[in-house]
Amino acid sequence: MSTILVTGGAGFIGSHLAEKLLEHGHKVITLDNFNDFYDPWIKRRNIFKAELSPRYTLVEGDIRDENLLHHIFTTFKIDTVVHIAALAGVRKSIENPLEYIDVDIKGTVNLLEVSRIYKVKKFIFASTSSVYGLNSTPFNEEDNIKSPISPYAAAKQASELFCKTYHTLYGVPIICLRFFTVYGPRQRPEMAIHYFTRTIDEGELITVFGDGTSSRDYTYIDDIIKGIVASIYLDCEFEIFNLGNSKPTKLNYLIELIEKNLGKDAYRIYMEMQSGDVEHTYADIKKSKAILGYEPSVSIEEGIEKFVYWYRRNGDRK
Repeated sequence: MSTILVTGGAGFIGSHLAEKLLEHGHKVITLDNFNDFYDPWIKRRNIFKAELSPRYTLVEGDIRDENLLHHIFTTFKIDTVVHIAALAGVRKSIENPLEYIDVDIKGTVNLLEVSRIYKVKKFIFASTSSVYGLNSTPFNEEDNIKSPISPYAAAKQASELFCKTYHTLYGVPIICLRFFTVYGPRQRPEMAIHYFTRTIDEGELITVFGDGTSSRDYTYIDDIIKGIVASIYLDCEFEIFNLGNSKPTKLNYLIELIEKNLGKDAYRIYMEMQSGDVEHTYADIKKSKAILGYEPSVSIEEGIEKFVYWYRRNGDRK
């Protein structure tokens, strides 16, 4: 049994991961600051199930608080860090880049530093497909990343570089996981699939940026969790892996699937593409398949059906 620190552990991905790690018999420490990026009550609800386990501990606080991090590492003897906490959102990062530098870069370096000091066995960093920017698809881990187009993407790329630096200087075993548009139950309310589902259900006008032919490599949460867990068990020094579905879906088709599963029509207004957005994302997952044994299994059709089912059972839809 390992003691695993999950930062951002009350959020969408973190809460699912915590539950899976508890199923595997690990001790899980969740660090989350419950900020107001969206309603903190949603995060409280996310961890109801995990909190039933005697092997689960919630610590409320910020990854920028160095004293708190030292307290956590000395109190719980952390073996593995899965660092998911971040300020997310391409568009918000354009509005407030300095905050993203403070949280996403400084917070990551704080965690790397205490991981070095306390000699953790594995550090896993949640990165993003946004780092590929304007690269041609499919995105491959060996691509030369040269054109991130948002402060969020730049902050994640900088954090990857710090991960590489800490491995090179101090030998910290590190894996960077580039997530591709994760969706599923508990998805943040402002993210596209949740936003479209709620807005269509309520009969309101949805805003579609572009002409609807842009595409994303939507990846169901269960597949992402399998990839993270595989990376925890992988014996390696430093690696970068794509975690995607490797089957891009056009925006218009995504909306059609949501309409079908809700049994309601969408009322759409089309706007110009926004700054920081890319036209297409598409994960090359050959490396993840070969080394992690990663094999996504949930199609977009099945995933949207599962999401709408969850949405309809979810009392607080906001």
